[in-house]
Amino acid sequence: QLKLVNPSQYRFEHLVTQMKWRLQEGRGEAVYQIGVEDNGLLVGLSEEEMRASLKTLRRMAEKVGADITVLREREVDYDSDVPRKITEVLVRKVPDNQQFLDLRVAVLGNVDSGKSTLLGVLTQGELDNGRGRARLNLFRHLHEIQSGRTSSISFEILGFNSKGEVVNYSDSRTAEEICESSSKMITFIDLAGHHKYLKTTIFGLTSYCPDFAMLVVSANTGIAGTTREHLGLAMALKVPFFIVISKVDLCSKATVERTVKQLERILKQPGCNKLPLLVNSDDDAVTAAQQFAQSPNITPIFTLSSVSGENLDLLKVFLNILPPLTNSKEQEELMQQLTEFQVDEIYTVPEVGTVVGGTLSSGICREGENLVVGPTDDGKFLQLKVCSIQRNRSACRVLRAGQAATLALGPFDRSLLRKGMVMVSPEMNPTICSVFEAEIVLLFHATTFRKGFQVTVHVGNVRQTAIVEKIHGKDKLRTGEKAVVRFRFIKHPEYLKIGAKLLFREGVTKGIGHVTDLQAITTKENSLEESLGPGQLSF
Repeated sequence: QLKLVNPSQYRFEHLVTQMKWRLQEGRGEAVYQIGVEDNGLLVGLSEEEMRASLKTLRRMAEKVGADITVLREREVDYDSDVPRKITEVLVRKVPDNQQFLDLRVAVLGNVDSGKSTLLGVLTQGELDNGRGRARLNLFRHLHEIQSGRTSSISFEILGFNSKGEVVNYSDSRTAEEICESSSKMITFIDLAGHHKYLKTTIFGLTSYCPDFAMLVVSANTGIAGTTREHLGLAMALKVPFFIVISKVDLCSKATVERTVKQLERILKQPGCNKLPLLVNSDDDAVTAAQQFAQSPNITPIFTLSSVSGENLDLLKVFLNILPPLTNSKEQEELMQQLTEFQVDEIYTVPEVGTVVGGTLSSGICREGENLVVGPTDDGKFLQLKVCSIQRNRSACRVLRAGQAATLALGPFDRSLLRKGMVMVSPEMNPTICSVFEAEIVLLFHATTFRKGFQVTVHVGNVRQTAIVEKIHGKDKLRTGEKAVVRFRFIKHPEYLKIGAKLLFREGVTKGIGHVTDLQAITTKENSLEESLGPGQLSF
């Protein structure tokens, strides 16, 4: 927008309508640049015009029920004696259907690079003491507290209110309060760095469908251990990532620069093809967030310390502006499909019964809805009813596509459930298979990869050992080769989709690819119905 000085009533209404539309497209967020012509020419406004324009923008925002925050101002060199400025303004509103923006960020990095500590500092709002106090609230098991190593997947939330201020546990809030007072939530998925827990880390990246990944590198050790592997995983799964160099208070400027150079070198390699962008000021952070969402090739790099708090604000500014990857149109298209919910975690909660956690990949799920869950070991789907839904620890009536939540299933028998199942609407008639084909690339293998080889396959939330039954057109595969391979699951059939991304590993063997063909298992429904009795119908 060039300028918004005292618009006429008609023009004002038009601007408000435009703002409504923009907020709807951006799922509750929009960035206005004032002082820029429509063709992108940086004209700038004088002090007075800028003040009037911001006042108009505030009026517009009040009309649609949004808040505005000035992100940054800068002066432009334009042929005039008066200093002229451009301002960028973030307009944010809790959307009409009271769905806050929810971004999921997976946290990767080598063991001891400071992942959990950084999350502790961001979500608790107090700095670390250099001895790991900040991360104690994140651990889920006693052995994690004793060894200081994360071995499970834990979730931490960080909220931003509509004015762009951080909402976290610092004011002794509960999780419910954070959700109520935030218009944007960032869920951090804290993954394990240790090599021993690699399967948990892969599971976290494939099944929780993160929007972004944050790779934490420690400034004093540089790129070591599993850092490269995690970088490779993020790229194989096409998760856009940004890099945080932590512990800069421990070492000299030269060491930090060396780590930055090392990272830049790796990112510019032909395999990565990324453009590193080092963030040193608020200005850079704003640019980084906008560019990062538009082009996946840009990788912002932050240098910060969880102990001294240096540059932590830049990361908060970046996370505050970071827009969601899908626009509202794509989400609506997903919502119109049939319900499909991936089961990632299973709990038993006293007085509630069985509870499953996971992500709704398509459709809409309401309280009281009847769904079928499966496949069981013998390929059946069982009926169940969703009793209640919780999202980010607060009750929620309706779940929309792409959102993570926990569903209470009441008295349903927990032993019938396992990770990797799906809950779908009964009319979907889901296809299940034991044998499937995938086009794969072998990333690394010590010897040759041939028929009869056993690997652990990860597809979304499915994780199971499979045997290589056939490699089309070849006898064996070597590192870096491509082929279509037929796999057979060892234990039980799984629900897969054509085109799903696939990762497999076995010791040092690793590969990626996508599912190309399924051999669906079909059963005669009528005979099963008679033998099982009604209500146990399998597909």
